[in-house]
Amino acid sequence: MQKKFTRSNIIVWFLDLFLIAFLVFDFGFQNFKDFRVYKLIALPALLVSLIAFNLFKYKSLNSTLKIRKTARVNLILLSLLIVLELFSIITNYQNSFLDTFFQERFIIEYGLLFYFFTRLTFLMRRIYSIYFNPAILFVGSFAIIALGGSFLLMLPAATTNGITFIDALFTSTSATAVTGLIVLDTAKDFTPFGQTIIMLLFQIGGLGMLTFTSFFAYFFKSGASFKESLYMKDILGQDNLSSIMRVAMSIVVFTLVLEAVGAILIYSSLEDINSFKDRGFFAVFHAISAYCNAGFSISSNGLYEETLRYNYPMQWVVMLLIILGGLGYNIASNFIQYLQHFVYNLFNRNNKVFISRVITLNTKIVIYTTLILIIAGTGFFLFSEQNTFLKEHTSVFGKFTTAMFSSVTSRTAGFNTVDMRNFTIPGILFMIFLMWIGASPASTGGGIKTTTFAIATLNIFSIAKDKSNIEIGTRRIAKESVLRAFAIIAISLASIGAGVLLLLIFNPQFTFLEISFEVFSAFSTVGLSLGITPELNEAGKYIVIFLMFFGRIGLINLMIGILKNVNTKEYTYPKENILIN
Repeated sequence: MQKKFTRSNIIVWFLDLFLIAFLVFDFGFQNFKDFRVYKLIALPALLVSLIAFNLFKYKSLNSTLKIRKTARVNLILLSLLIVLELFSIITNYQNSFLDTFFQERFIIEYGLLFYFFTRLTFLMRRIYSIYFNPAILFVGSFAIIALGGSFLLMLPAATTNGITFIDALFTSTSATAVTGLIVLDTAKDFTPFGQTIIMLLFQIGGLGMLTFTSFFAYFFKSGASFKESLYMKDILGQDNLSSIMRVAMSIVVFTLVLEAVGAILIYSSLEDINSFKDRGFFAVFHAISAYCNAGFSISSNGLYEETLRYNYPMQWVVMLLIILGGLGYNIASNFIQYLQHFVYNLFNRNNKVFISRVITLNTKIVIYTTLILIIAGTGFFLFSEQNTFLKEHTSVFGKFTTAMFSSVTSRTAGFNTVDMRNFTIPGILFMIFLMWIGASPASTGGGIKTTTFAIATLNIFSIAKDKSNIEIGTRRIAKESVLRAFAIIAISLASIGAGVLLLLIFNPQFTFLEISFEVFSAFSTVGLSLGITPELNEAGKYIVIFLMFFGRIGLINLMIGILKNVNTKEYTYPKENILIN
């Protein structure tokens, strides 16, 4: 049995390596696409081999129920590719079967790419089962994605004129960390293939690799280990272990639906604009970028492009996606749950459900803080920027939309509908403040988070009132949350301070304000810049890479993974007060 198991593993690893090599050469090398023969042989051979192996796993007496379920789903997927390919060949038949197959091969190619991604998620799950340290796995998954993405961006087909390793790593990290800082023009320096890689990176980076892994685990009905459920419990902020996988699937589906709706609305708003070659891809790219708070754009000037800066309907769609992504699934789910109970009570007056506690305290804090920050930012920019970028918007609605967009995008989104260098000094400083706070926990955004800022602010008033606890309504906030909030604030300020100091040393040609803005933007994964990013030297780029990476994963998570002691202490030391004045 062990021999068969080993032989089976060797076969599957060989097939996976062959699949990787095929996909890399097929998509990554333009010249390699000129060879028709290899595709006419390799594609069918690879497809038949995968079907044969999965059929063997499905029929094997030694296969467990979980393996058979996975093999069955794989067989369905691979068989569907063949059916779709044959249908495409029949409907688009040209001179010969081989010519038509070569022209319509993309169905199988993209299908195999999806198949490889599912295989990758199963590999990640295997790693989780072998090594269990939630914080280290979380950090490691982002590092692997960023490094893998940099090598993909270095493929000849990904760029128009080639790319250095440092620029590829910078772009990949910026996408994975959903930041949006760029050293190359995404629209001109990257091909559609390269832009697709960037889009996939910030989609995975926005939701997290483990969320996708858990989604496929639930989708393929292969179950989840207790360790994996414990890990996802911390990441997703859920208390019920039994529903963790269902929540992960709901997050992915919720995200994809919102992004699809957003793409349709963006596409509709571009109806009278002909300056973009592929409006469909433009709409999808920006919808995903907006929801993931990534800030990447395939317009050279971002949304400041002349055809886009006055497109207020599109800006409202983008703003809504940014806000929803910055709130996170937990907040949206909590509201949906409340609406369900509310509608139920409307039609069942004699059997009402008690809903006064459906909206959690966390949701209330997030919503109120988000609204206050958006309103405060809009009002401030309307006041401070009347004589700068708001002058070119003649209507009151245009001025309000532009000011509100600047307020919303400052909190980790990174899009710009104005020239950032036109901001006044007070406007830049207030934007730095908004960038530092960022989005909400368990969302696609960065920053110290709205709840951290809210708890720190409320704690000041609590101390001033000589109260031992922060009280909101009939609830008090746990001491652990207060301690964590101030730890996050301290770490963020220390990291930002170190980043500013290092960038000033290695790039003394820039002003203190330009450097500070860049560092806050990188650490808070915002992506806005005063135009200095492409001009950073190699040392400066590495500093910003580390800032983006640590800002996305949270240094507190890395420190917990390294320093946390799993042994429980059954004692406490005597308490002694320290003078703090």
